[in-house]
Amino acid sequence: MIFETLQVIKEEVNSYFGGSIVSLENIATIDTDPEGGGGDTSDVVLSLINLQEEFTLKNISNNYTNNTEVNYRNPKVNLNLYILFSSTNTLYEESLKNLTKVVEFFQGKKVFTQDNTSFERVDDMVNVGDFKFIADLYTPSFEELNFIWGTLGGKQYPSAIYKVTLLEIHRDFVFEKGSVITGMNNGLKNK
Repeated sequence: MIFETLQVIKEEVNSYFGGSIVSLENIATIDTDPEGGGGDTSDVVLSLINLQEEFTLKNISNNYTNNTEVNYRNPKVNLNLYILFSSTNTLYEESLKNLTKVVEFFQGKKVFTQDNTSFERVDDMVNVGDFKFIADLYTPSFEELNFIWGTLGGKQYPSAIYKVTLLEIHRDFVFEKGSVITGMNNGLKNK
């Protein structure tokens, strides 16, 4: 669901731009791209830079009752994704304009659901069902920003980081089955 979420966001932002401006790529390797990425005009690169499990939802039981059978599954994994929009236009003014449009898009649309989002179901996205995730602007400190760009190769582009919350990942795998308790036999005796 990570790829699908980023693909949906990419398509929505491209729709707002009115063209294929945003590409889903690793910003750390953009300068080594043999296609010459990074020097294209009006190009915005969307990259995943971190993911984090949402611990507050970790201890929710995940069992389902079907008539007299109980299916036990591992709990769903709820993730927060940290995504980076980097404007790689060689003209600095255009990079800033592109970055402003990205921020404008998310100011107008923070919540993404199956009902309010249109996207093309590419081959890898055939199993996308109902979804809901929220994108919030994340502002790291100067020190954190230095670490981020240092890890990504040192070359800093005008950028914005968004935290995409409550992405739910689960696999339909039953690890144990049991039966429902239908009654109690009172085996206690009074003395």
